[in-house]
Amino acid sequence: MLRAIYSSSIDRKGMRVPRKVLVTGGAGFIASHVAEAYLANGDRVWIVDDLSTGKRANLPAAAEFVEAGIESAAVPELFDKVGGFDIVNLHAAQIDVRKSVDDPRHDARINIDGLLNVLECCRKQRVQRVLFVSSGGVVYGEPEQRPTPETAPKLPLSPYGVTKLSAEQYLFYYHKIHGLEYAALRYANIFGPRQDPHGEAGVVAIFCSRILAGQGLTIYGDGEQTRDYTFVEDVVRANMAVTEAPLEKARTLDDRAFNVGTGKETSVNELADVLMTAAGRRVMVSHAAERAGELRHSSLSSARLRKLGWEPQVSLQEGLRSTYTFIAAKETR
Repeated sequence: MLRAIYSSSIDRKGMRVPRKVLVTGGAGFIASHVAEAYLANGDRVWIVDDLSTGKRANLPAAAEFVEAGIESAAVPELFDKVGGFDIVNLHAAQIDVRKSVDDPRHDARINIDGLLNVLECCRKQRVQRVLFVSSGGVVYGEPEQRPTPETAPKLPLSPYGVTKLSAEQYLFYYHKIHGLEYAALRYANIFGPRQDPHGEAGVVAIFCSRILAGQGLTIYGDGEQTRDYTFVEDVVRANMAVTEAPLEKARTLDDRAFNVGTGKETSVNELADVLMTAAGRRVMVSHAAERAGELRHSSLSSARLRKLGWEPQVSLQEGLRSTYTFIAAKETR
C-alpha cells in the first residue's frame, strides 16, 4: 500500500475532512490499488463494480462496495444515498479490444452509455473532480512520434479505442458547458500484482503463469514489437498526483490529458528474457504468426505528468520480480 502523502480537504478550523471518493471498477487489477491509496490518504471510498472481470478478493476491506455496472440505475441511486461525491475515479470499462470488434454495440453500452450515466450524476451533484482512465495505445493508434506526446494525432483502430476517445470528448464537453473538472489519464501497458493471468490479462501476467507451470512462452510475430511497460504502483501515484494538482481551464482536449508511462520501449523478446531472469528459471520460447491489427510500437511521453512532480520509480526488473512473486504465491496456495 502506498504511503498517505496527499492531503484531504481542510475545514475552516484546520481539521482534515475526509473526502467522499467513488472508484468505478474498483475490484479490478489497477483500480483496487487506486482505491487503497485513497483510503490510505484518509478518504472514504465507495466502489462500484459488476465483477465481470474484477474480483471480490481485490476489494479493500475499508471500502463500501456496490455490485453493479456503471450503466445501471444503481449509480444514480448511490449518488443520491451518499449525497454526492468529491472525487470520482472512472476505471470501469469494457477493455477487451477483440470483444469490441466482435460486438461494438456492447462495448458502447458500457463505455459510452455507462460513462454518461455517471457523468450526469457528477453534473447534478457538482462533483469536484472526475478522473477518467483512457488509453495511450488505442487512442493514438500507430504513432509516428515515440515517445508519443498527448498532442499526437488520435487514430483509434478499434471500437474500444473509439469509445475511449469519445469519452474524452464527452468529458471536454461537460467541462466547457457545465464546468465539470476532469482529467484523462492515458495509460501505457500496465502490469503488477493482482493482474489475472487467467482472465483478460496482459502479456506479463500470462508469461508469469506459464513460467511457473514450466510451460513454454509463445511470442506472436518476430517479438520485436515494443510496449511501454509501467508498474501499477507508479500508475497509482499518477492518479493521486492528478487528483490533487491544480488544473487550468482546458482550451483543447489534450489540455486535460496526461500520458502515464515510462517513455521506454521494451520488446516482447526482451520482456520474456528479463522475466525469466527475474523468475530464476528458463522455459522454451516459440514464435507464432503475427496477430492481425496489433500495434508494432508504442511508448508514451509523460513530460506533462512529470511537471506535476510525478515520475516512474519502479524499474522494469523490480516490477517484474514483484509481479512474478505475487502470482507465484497465489498459484501455489
